[in-house]
Amino acid sequence: MSVARPTPSAPLRIGTRGSPLALAQAHETRDRLMAAFDLPVEAFEISVIQTTGDRVQDRALREIGGKGLFTREIEQALVQGGIDIAVHSMKDMPVLQPAGLVLECYLPREDVRDAFVCLTPGGIHGIPTGAKVGTSSLRRGAQIRVKRPDVEVVEFRGNVQTRLRKLADGVAHCTFLAMAGLNRLNMTQVQAEAVDPDDMLPAVAQGAIGIERRADDMRVAALLEAIHDRPTAERLVCERAFLATLDGSCETPIAGLAEVAGGTLRMRGEILRPDGSEALADEISGPVADGAAMGETLAGRLLERAGAGFFDWR
Repeated sequence: MSVARPTPSAPLRIGTRGSPLALAQAHETRDRLMAAFDLPVEAFEISVIQTTGDRVQDRALREIGGKGLFTREIEQALVQGGIDIAVHSMKDMPVLQPAGLVLECYLPREDVRDAFVCLTPGGIHGIPTGAKVGTSSLRRGAQIRVKRPDVEVVEFRGNVQTRLRKLADGVAHCTFLAMAGLNRLNMTQVQAEAVDPDDMLPAVAQGAIGIERRADDMRVAALLEAIHDRPTAERLVCERAFLATLDGSCETPIAGLAEVAGGTLRMRGEILRPDGSEALADEISGPVADGAAMGETLAGRLLERAGAGFFDWR
C-alpha cells in the first residue's frame, strides 16, 4: 500500500516541547521518517508548544498537577488539528490518552539508566554525610532517602542544562539526570556515572520516545508504522500496565523496568514512600506476549504487600 507522503508544500507538523532534549527527540523522529521515505527536511515542520510544566519552574510538579502538565497543551494542539503528531518522553506520559488520540509508535529505546552527576569524585556510594542531593523526581528522592537517610534532598527542577547550572552554582552537591537525555544531547563533557538498575531502578518507560497521533488519521498511522520499534513496545506494554494498575502519577514514587532476553520478559518493580521510610520491590518473568498481564500481576502483588495506608500521601 502506498503512503501519502508529506511534501514541502504540505509538511508533516511535529509538535514538541521547546527544551533542547525535547527538540532533539523531535529531530530524531523527523530524521527517521526522512530516511524511511527518502524525504527532504522541508517536508517537515517542527512546532514548539510551551506547556504549563515548562512555564512553572518554581514549584514541584505534584503541587501543580503532575505529569499531564508536560503534555496537555501539545495534545490539545493535536486534537484541534494544529499539529499532525506529538513527540513525547514516555516517562512523562500519563497512562491514559485524551479521547481521539492514540499512542502506539515508539522509537528504539535509549539507555534506561539514571545518571549520577557530581562535581566531586566518589560516585553515588561516596556522597558525603549531610550533602544536598538535588532532584525534582519523587522516585529518585525516595530511593536516595532509602539508601542514604543522612542526606538532604532539595527540589531541583528544570531541563538538563538548567539543572547542571544549578549544580555548578552550588544549589546541591550532586544530582541525577537520565543517561538517555545526555546521550541524545551528545553531552559527553558531563562527568556522569551510569547507575546500575540494581542500585536504582529507573522510572517506568525511561529512555523511550513515544509518538502520538489522532486515532482517525490513517495516513499518519501508515507513516509511523515504518519507524515503530517493536522491541521497545513489548517492554513498554508491560511497564505501563504496571504503572496503570498502580494508578501512577507524579505523586507516586514508582520505579519499573522490563527487559527481554531469549523470548522471556523480566519485569522488576518498586514502590516507595516519599520520605524513604519504606520501599517494596518484586519481579516477575514470563513470555513476552504476556507482558501486559505480567505488569498488572506484579503491581497487584506490591499493592497487596503495601496494605492500607501506604499511599496516604495522595
